[in-house]
Amino acid sequence: MSSQPYPDAIDVSLVGSYPAVVWNGGGYVWDEVLEYRVWCHPKGGAPDEHEGNDYYYAYASYAEAVAASKRIEGAEEPVALIRQLEYLAEDEPGEYQHIKDVRLTEWPVEFLTRPKRTADTILAFLSSDAPANRLDILRGLAGRGE
Repeated sequence: MSSQPYPDAIDVSLVGSYPAVVWNGGGYVWDEVLEYRVWCHPKGGAPDEHEGNDYYYAYASYAEAVAASKRIEGAEEPVALIRQLEYLAEDEPGEYQHIKDVRLTEWPVEFLTRPKRTADTILAFLSSDAPANRLDILRGLAGRGE
């Protein structure tokens, strides 16, 4: 891992090979960073490389992605493509479900400041003795019953 604040992609050889259409946000926890994406918008001034459609460039590191986002006119700030092996669904506010299924989703990179999911993260979050602010568990600020 480099000195940047966010982890590099788990497998550099696969960067750019993941599907373009994935979930967006959600799930509360992360397992692996697959790549960083910089979305480009021709209507915002990005070069028109796909008949007026939006497109992205994929990078193995946040540093590469942020440099590209600053260099390319019409580009957004980078987002992280992550893989969730398990996650939390919240169909109704405050009603959480533990989902054990693989999901790819794009996240704001700031969400990667949360600790990576451990075997106990979701169980602690859902526990009856979780702290009043359960989100502190996901932020790495509290454990079970603290």
